[in-house]
Amino acid sequence: MNTTVHPASNYSCFSINKPPFLKSSIAAVQYSSTFAALGLTSNLIAFIVLLKSFQRVQSRSRSFFLIFLGGLVVTDFMGLLVTGSIVISFYITQFSWPDIDPYCHFCNFMGMSMVFYGLSPLLLGATMAIERFIGINRPFARSTSMPKSRTVSMVLMVWLIAGCIALLPLVGLGSYHLQMPGSWCFFNISSEGYDMAFSLIFSLVGLISIAVSFLLNTVSVITLIRVCCGQDRSQRRRDHEVEMMVQLILIMLIASICWCPLLIYVLMSVVTATSVWSENLLFCIRMATWNQIFDPWIYIIFQLSRLRRVKNLYCPNCAVRKESPGQFSRESTPVSVHPGAPS
Repeated sequence: MNTTVHPASNYSCFSINKPPFLKSSIAAVQYSSTFAALGLTSNLIAFIVLLKSFQRVQSRSRSFFLIFLGGLVVTDFMGLLVTGSIVISFYITQFSWPDIDPYCHFCNFMGMSMVFYGLSPLLLGATMAIERFIGINRPFARSTSMPKSRTVSMVLMVWLIAGCIALLPLVGLGSYHLQMPGSWCFFNISSEGYDMAFSLIFSLVGLISIAVSFLLNTVSVITLIRVCCGQDRSQRRRDHEVEMMVQLILIMLIASICWCPLLIYVLMSVVTATSVWSENLLFCIRMATWNQIFDPWIYIIFQLSRLRRVKNLYCPNCAVRKESPGQFSRESTPVSVHPGAPS
């Protein structure tokens, strides 16, 4: 094998891990291809299901929630499409990064994509938790006439924040580098200089987003339990809000399981000034990307089943639906109709 170092490897993105690398195994190609195909298909199905649900929904709070879910699906889909196409192309063609990207533009683009599509779902999860917290605990603080475009603006704002963070290495705060085994680029995890600052920003933004989601979702769940199954359970109808909170809790749990290893590994590597092992980093990255496959199936399952039979079986009083005067709810008994107030 020719081990001559390409002159372009002297550029910043090739200064740590210099190509050429060992040829990738067939297993790596099959894993990446299968992972990308499964993730793209799952998110595409989820987007279609959410779109159909959004066209039929009448509850304003649920329409806001579906817009956030749609933002998550689009983020996960585009993240897999952009990063997966680069990785699979490398495994298939074994292209030389210095030859096709002598000035690191392509590597910087992939590094930005990894950061943007990584932080966006975590920030969206925290934003959804804040919206649900206000809707459940402070219902009068949110105007009932708030347009759906406001929710779209919130999703766009989250993308803008994640995009600004991803751009920081291009203005000198951190740097993107080619990572082993040569199929992807990511920011340099270091305990020195601006690389340390960006590593801390990435890990702390992610961990704080998860912490905010956990705290607010916990408070919202406690409130819903008290309202639905407490003494005032007949005053307000919260069946759709219970569904939304269950989905949000599952999204938070999956995000925590998938992303915390990478975020904590980056934080500990910087704080303790320990060397970053490429095998450990690659494992954490792969674990984080599984979030893009698990998330859409939460939307698909919940939108198709809506958990109504389960709630009717275990907590009939928590599953009373809002109904118009003179109309019986499918969840209620034929002899009892409970009037409700809109949430």
